[in-house]
Amino acid sequence: MPLGRAWSVALVGLDGRLVEVEADLGGGLPGVKMVGLPDAGLREAKDRVRSAIRNSGQHWPEDKVTLGLFPANLPKLGSGYDLAIAVAVLASAGKVPATRLLGTVLLGELALDGRVREIRGILPGLLAARKAGIKRAIVPSHTLFEAALVDGLEVYGAARLRDVVSWLEGENALARPEPPVESAPPAVPDLADVIGQPEARWALEVAAAGGHHLLLTGPPGVGKTMLAKRLPGLLPMLSPEESLEVTAVHSIHGKLSAAAPLIKVPPFVAPHYSVSEAALIGGGAGIATPGLISQAHRGVLFLDEAAEFGSQRLDSLRTVLEEGEVRIARARGSVCYPARFQLVMATNPCPCAPPRETHCSCSPTERRRYHSRLSGPLLDRVDLRVRLRPMTAMGRHESSEPEPTEVVRKRVLAARDRAAARWSSHGWKTNAEVPGPALHREFALPPPTTALLERNLERGTITARGADRCLRIAWTLADLDETDEPTPDHVAAALEFRDRRAA
Repeated sequence: MPLGRAWSVALVGLDGRLVEVEADLGGGLPGVKMVGLPDAGLREAKDRVRSAIRNSGQHWPEDKVTLGLFPANLPKLGSGYDLAIAVAVLASAGKVPATRLLGTVLLGELALDGRVREIRGILPGLLAARKAGIKRAIVPSHTLFEAALVDGLEVYGAARLRDVVSWLEGENALARPEPPVESAPPAVPDLADVIGQPEARWALEVAAAGGHHLLLTGPPGVGKTMLAKRLPGLLPMLSPEESLEVTAVHSIHGKLSAAAPLIKVPPFVAPHYSVSEAALIGGGAGIATPGLISQAHRGVLFLDEAAEFGSQRLDSLRTVLEEGEVRIARARGSVCYPARFQLVMATNPCPCAPPRETHCSCSPTERRRYHSRLSGPLLDRVDLRVRLRPMTAMGRHESSEPEPTEVVRKRVLAARDRAAARWSSHGWKTNAEVPGPALHREFALPPPTTALLERNLERGTITARGADRCLRIAWTLADLDETDEPTPDHVAAALEFRDRRAA
């Protein structure tokens, strides 16, 4: 009998590889043999597929069935190959014509009764298929809303295996995705809800304008969490390319909604301090899965009670903050996930966390041990550090109504536009992305402007990395003030933001 062939997609991280599924009948006693590095879940596909074919009105071949998945040296994980395997077996047995299979990928898990169940990772899988030159795809009908996000691909949805068989025979048409409906962006908390804290509000605006990381220190109940939750409302909407990046990560986690499949608002992720390092960074057996930091890609990662996370989990973020991606190596291969987020940390000044520091009952040793969880190398990568005032002191410093999010957001967007225009020829969008060499060479500031920064470097109060981050903050302050380049006052203000006493 001729070989039956169908195509599917294997995901390694966010990257996909086209997988050719071959089925060969005969050559031995009845049974099923699968080759091509399948994992435990995929090895069980032979039993699922056999029952699904039988319960769909078709006959399982009485010969030996050999299933091959090419490339043979690429690990195949999960149950998303079930539909392709079933169709390849039927094509090899001559039960369905193979004319429509060429140039078509099939993704989906099969239930024992022949239903096509949804799987994770439809969006990155179809993006990889389109890149490989595929023109047509069949996916579970429940994931059509996600598959429709991929332009240039003819997408069909199948609810049952018998629907796919009928389509291959030309007897019926499969479901097509409905036209996308523009949905209103989700509501975000308003900055006007935060009472007082003018310095922290200003730091939040600077962080939003330049894409800088932020540390908020203060006693409980002064508004640290409220401020962090309002940062996404100050950020610009995601571009189409950024939306696809973020949506692809959330597709792997299975967290997309049919009501709003394309994520356009910067995500906000706030893990509990008991989260494991693998859940935070990414991990797992076989091929590592993305962690919470990748879910926060192009958005905000908020670590409340940051000192309670522990130094090991916090220090695992150090390289990620510099590179904007996380690389995880496992026995079956290494993967790279995007993780370019804004880090916002909130912490109490000490373990007992009284409303006022004069009421603190902690010993100096306890305070040092508590703050040592936020290591120096990690704090060196945090651009802005702000100490919030106790609640009792705020009323005397408020002379007007606090500005709402919409007013502050206009200034933020204007500052980001100035920065994007300045760095456009280099491919950078925010001041936080500009590398240090460019700040010291092509965009070097006059010596009188950086004199205070140089003196602090000589005294050892800041590191070379800290100096670079001060320059980035200074450029952001200049953009907010609508000046062409930073002034000495901007550099001095940037140094104040990096004062270690605020940590």
